[in-house]
Amino acid sequence: MASKKREIQLQAVINNQSLWDEMLQNKGLTVIDVYQAWCGPCKAMQTLFRKLKNEVNEDEILHFAVAEADSIVTLQPFRDKCEPVFLFSINGKIVAKIKGANAPLVNQKIITLINEERKIAAGEMVRPQYHEVAFADSDAEDAGEAAYESVEQVYSIVIIKPDAVVASKVLEIKDKIINAQFVIEAEDKRLLTEEQVKYFYSQLADQPDFEDFVSFMTSGLSYILVISQGKEQQPPWDKSDPNSEAEPKEPWDDQQETARATGMKQKLESLQEYLERQNISQFCDVEENITNTKFIDVFFPDLKRMKSIKVEKILALLRPALFHERKEAVLNIIEDEGFKILMQRQIVLSREEAETLCKEHENKDYFESLIENMTSGPSLALVLLRENGLRHWRQLIGPSTVKEAEEYFPQRVCYHFYT
Repeated sequence: MASKKREIQLQAVINNQSLWDEMLQNKGLTVIDVYQAWCGPCKAMQTLFRKLKNEVNEDEILHFAVAEADSIVTLQPFRDKCEPVFLFSINGKIVAKIKGANAPLVNQKIITLINEERKIAAGEMVRPQYHEVAFADSDAEDAGEAAYESVEQVYSIVIIKPDAVVASKVLEIKDKIINAQFVIEAEDKRLLTEEQVKYFYSQLADQPDFEDFVSFMTSGLSYILVISQGKEQQPPWDKSDPNSEAEPKEPWDDQQETARATGMKQKLESLQEYLERQNISQFCDVEENITNTKFIDVFFPDLKRMKSIKVEKILALLRPALFHERKEAVLNIIEDEGFKILMQRQIVLSREEAETLCKEHENKDYFESLIENMTSGPSLALVLLRENGLRHWRQLIGPSTVKEAEEYFPQRVCYHFYT
């Protein structure tokens, strides 16, 4: 009897429409196990739920419930199905659904939503505009999902191992991936759980030292990347000598377009092949050609929502004087304004490159002194990422001319132009 009592305390029992409506009044996150009367709730997940209840629910914002589909009108589309379904309700709004007893995926979704709720409560973020999950007919929904997956983009997942993170190899690996025209769709630095490691490396489970490997992979922070293939793979900037310490030449956008127009192409190669050729495959593991979104959801459950937000990449350049005098201060300002620095590289511009960048000023009296300044020493090239990045960047750097400064910002004494 004691065991049964604990189960009821862990998950509220919802077996009619009135209790369902009452449950939707919960504040915070409610995880709902939708079950059929003939098979009962999913007992396999109760250990995970109890663990989360004990570990992350000190502020009482996490709730669990079991809901009988046969007795609740709202859940009619889930009747007569043998696969468990887990619904996630935030303040009465169903914001996510997971089909199947996928413990790593359910665990990750709960942790993500709880962390968001805490940040919202602390005033650190604005509540996302969740799209409420519609309870369509399950068979029709499955057909729709199959049609959607048929045109789903193919991804690869890269896990940079803990020892490579400690050895500061992350930027080098990301740099080479981007140089080869692969696209980093999402990234995160985190301590992997045993469930995530075993899920990703399931093909190695029969190896005698697998448990030792799992211990190693959970011993420190790893870096996880979701990669997609760019529209057209171009030769990497550093293809000639990957170990060279000479200053790399940066191809700007107009040069890349010219190269495409003249047909400069190379045979497409897989991400794994490319990393092996660059002698960095020992620092990371790759799972390629992923079309199963559930696999990606284990690490990035909100990837589709993240991709729906207008996130823009900005190429910025800190001029030599600013780079020499105020590099750290400027980088701190950029990060404080919500930009993520994806890449940074020290470069020395040639006169031709400087003239190309400053072409709009070529008829000005100060053009020659500007070119001398731009080529006087190392600059810092930055690739920045932010929602509505271009608009926020223009607001951050301020007016681009003295006339605009005097007209719109007369209170400012001086301005620093970063690009």
